[in-house]
Amino acid sequence: MDIDKLVAIDVHTHAEVSKFGRTALSPQLLAASEQYFKAHGHRQPTIPEIAAHYRERRMAAVVFTVDAEYGTGHPRIANEEVAESCAEHADVLIPFASIDPRRGKAGVQEARDLVANHGVRGFKFHPSLQGFAPNDRMAYPLYEVIEELGVTALFHTGQTGIGAGVPGGGGIRLKYSNPMLVDDVAVDFPELRIILAHPSFPWQDEALAVATHKPYVHIDLSGWSPKYFPPQLVRYANSLLQDKVLFGSDYPVITPDRWLADFAKLDIKPEVRTKILKDNAVRLLGLEKA
Repeated sequence: MDIDKLVAIDVHTHAEVSKFGRTALSPQLLAASEQYFKAHGHRQPTIPEIAAHYRERRMAAVVFTVDAEYGTGHPRIANEEVAESCAEHADVLIPFASIDPRRGKAGVQEARDLVANHGVRGFKFHPSLQGFAPNDRMAYPLYEVIEELGVTALFHTGQTGIGAGVPGGGGIRLKYSNPMLVDDVAVDFPELRIILAHPSFPWQDEALAVATHKPYVHIDLSGWSPKYFPPQLVRYANSLLQDKVLFGSDYPVITPDRWLADFAKLDIKPEVRTKILKDNAVRLLGLEKA
């Protein structure tokens, strides 16, 4: 990956369909997400198509799926498949993995193998979809190995479009995505690199407090058009958290083109804009060593 030639690094994109055509979410939850984001009828891109999309724009992208098999009953897309597909497009794609903490020792062993043998640089957790509190001690053996390996843990925070409008929210509990639960993780694993994904509605101030207080906690800006960002998020991104805020789109439900067009209209200092779009991600993910 030639970092100097990249204009931006998107730290939050989804591999929602396997090469065999199986989706990462059930049809019911996928439809709810499309309704929430007003992305009706959009086709889920394959990983090679994601690579082509970002290569055309001179951008790189972090790609992951979510292991929510326990919480939803829907089989996951294999992490190895995601990593191997990303490796075929290593000029623009950066693989993350996802492991349900309930996989226990098998999950810990899988994490070690994925980093050592498949080039994985981080792990995605979706507490609401996976049905666990981030500070549940069940997850601690997995955090321990992620911290030991020096890679990143990315946590969904705040509202989710998955299950929105479905009776009972499809069984998805929003409370698990309060960023204050991740504060416990940052305390108990002080060297763990953490990303709080999304503007954390309705807990935006909590997310800003955690990221300000804990030196290795970052925030990505995915899942929302920048024109809807809360003013305090913009203020902190432009000042106290300028080295810890990251560009993320949530592709394919939000495209990088739309996100960047709206981001260009925000009153962000030019030197900070460069940090958010690329430099902070390069440092956090260790890409300068790639």
